[in-house]
Amino acid sequence: MQGGLRSFLSHGNVIKNAVLQRVRMVNPLLQPVASSRFESVTPARIEEHGFESTTIADILKDKGKGADGSWLWCTTDDTVYDAVKSMTQNNVGALVVVKPDEKKAIAGIITERDYLRKIIVQGRSSKSTKVGDIMTEENKLITVTPDTRVLQAMQLMTDNRIRHIPVIDEKGMIGMVSIGDVVRAVVREHRQEVERLNAFIQGGY
Repeated sequence: MQGGLRSFLSHGNVIKNAVLQRVRMVNPLLQPVASSRFESVTPARIEEHGFESTTIADILKDKGKGADGSWLWCTTDDTVYDAVKSMTQNNVGALVVVKPDEKKAIAGIITERDYLRKIIVQGRSSKSTKVGDIMTEENKLITVTPDTRVLQAMQLMTDNRIRHIPVIDEKGMIGMVSIGDVVRAVVREHRQEVERLNAFIQGGY
């Protein structure tokens, strides 16, 4: 996954540089004009709308319910079996863990990886083990804010080998994004940026 992401971003830079070179080579006699037009208009517009400026808030907005706090959760007292069952039924790979009777008090996060490493591999019973016994505790969580840029979040996730990251603001947790959410956002914005550059070459700007 990490190698694929780095390859994707590297490929994106190659495309972008190729397009810029095309702009300068379309008509050498008009190169100063083309360069001036590009430098005065396009970079600002791309920086404003490109994937370099896309934030986690944009992802939450696209996710819909994920932006209003309707993420999936379990409590520290739930069994690991029930937590994994919930993940399976909802087709997700992680659950937020909260303290009993305190849905806004985050205790940690439990993932499929926790289940595999701390239950299956160690031969423990998921029906007799509490979520609180195997979860990643709140003080060890890696989090982002709504203002975090998508590429920064991707870097955090790949560097720390995690696939889910909670989104926190001054009031507490407001959602969670996965590596899939982040990659989809980057791919979408990357395509839009290339389309804008192509439109520029063809006189769309």
